[in-house]
Amino acid sequence: MTKLKPKNKFSSIALKQYTAEMIGTFALVFCGTAAIIVNDVSGGQVSHVGVSLSFGTIVMVMIYAFGPLSGAHINPAVSVAFSLTDRFSTKQVIPYIVAQLGGALLASLLLRYLFIDHSNLGATLPSGSWQQSFVLEIILSFLLMLVILMVSQNKASQAFTGLAVGSTVMLEALFAGPISGASMNPARSIAPALVSGQLSCLWLYIVAPILGTILASLSWKWFEAP
Repeated sequence: MTKLKPKNKFSSIALKQYTAEMIGTFALVFCGTAAIIVNDVSGGQVSHVGVSLSFGTIVMVMIYAFGPLSGAHINPAVSVAFSLTDRFSTKQVIPYIVAQLGGALLASLLLRYLFIDHSNLGATLPSGSWQQSFVLEIILSFLLMLVILMVSQNKASQAFTGLAVGSTVMLEALFAGPISGASMNPARSIAPALVSGQLSCLWLYIVAPILGTILASLSWKWFEAP
């Protein structure tokens, strides 16, 4: 039998990219928020340090797994910020975000099935004022995106992108997690909030990361300008 070639090669590649983004974001939300849930139900056996390590490690692993295929954004704010550069097409933003949100929701739905009695499924909520967490999330997202761009777009350091980005996520989760939840990622916050019904201040975890990553993209473009 003659093997038929795809009529549209780009659509086949794009589908693989969207699938990679869905799986990557699923893994991030599943492993990261599961660490929070298991820490709660086990009386703190995972610990705050363990939760931070879980988020940082899964981000690092997914970047090395899917970075060559889709860029491993696994974060709507990162996709929006990348679209402001010449390294990512604006036409890809919405499909990427849909894939990311789909993966995140699947992860939270599965965790709801596994931990039916857990109240918030690891949703991000401010421990103080919303203003405090809003400013923190902008700064955290700015630093994360700046590291992503400065490392991943430099040929001399590209091989260390996963390690650098994962370490940044871990570091920020370590010191800011107890205050704002250290989301830096709308998909990571939207999914558990929707599935658990914990919608208070959800807007904060959508707006602040996007503002922070946009500021980082503009800063990177200034650094790159001759």
